Amino acid sequence: MLYPELFIVFCFGAIIGSFLNVVTLRLGTGESVVSGGSKCFSCGKKLKWIELVPIFSFLIQKGRCRECKSKISLQYPAVEILTGLVFLLIFNFQLPVFNEFSIFNFAKIFYLLAVAAFLILIAVYDYRHQIIPDIFVYPFIGLSFLSLFNFENWKLIIENFNFSGLSAGLILFIFFASLWFFSGGRWMGFGDAKLALGIGWLLGITNGIAAITLAFWIGAIVGILLLYLSKNKYGLKSSIAFGPFMVLGTIISLFWGEKMISFLF
Repeated sequence: MLYPELFIVFCFGAIIGSFLNVVTLRLGTGESVVSGGSKCFSCGKKLKWIELVPIFSFLIQKGRCRECKSKISLQYPAVEILTGLVFLLIFNFQLPVFNEFSIFNFAKIFYLLAVAAFLILIAVYDYRHQIIPDIFVYPFIGLSFLSLFNFENWKLIIENFNFSGLSAGLILFIFFASLWFFSGGRWMGFGDAKLALGIGWLLGITNGIAAITLAFWIGAIVGILLLYLSKNKYGLKSSIAFGPFMVLGTIISLFWGEKMISFLF
């Protein structure tokens, strides 16, 4: 019964993903992220609307520019598909809004969508440049801080402020900041510490630790695979952005953290 709605949500996520691509590619280049037409990075040709349809245009053009035939980065469809799938997950986990229609309930969905968008921005930019910009991580921290408050029908209930969640963020921040400080930035960046602060506030101590543990596990597995499959490109001293693994661990823990912990322990 909800298939049309699910399709619409996925398409909406793909469109947002397309915009996130623009932000990550233009930030720091001097180009505006909200104005100016898109163009091919190889030949400079301005793209028509038919070339800008998320996912569809990439498939129709077989991953190449229609003008110069240069390859289009896989980042475009990958981020669009990823954002669409994450938006679908958020939508599915919030389906009770249809049983009890409320603008407040829909606000929770859009809150999570905003959190997911900033997490994807952080992951993609860190993957490309191995740095987490403050312009991405600070809004994520701010959104995560809001989750510590108890809002009921737009009323702020101060008495139910989540102090354990507050301490969770500080604990994770101190852990990553210590790794950054004692290694002189070689083991971990300070941006990872800021990201950990927001993760702790968003998820709490249990799911927050689960997210970070998952990040280290997944990062270790990917690192071993890269060493084995790409020996000429990666070595023991190669640096790999850790932010994407933290984001992946956060998304997994956000939806399945409690079930995963119950299964393990």
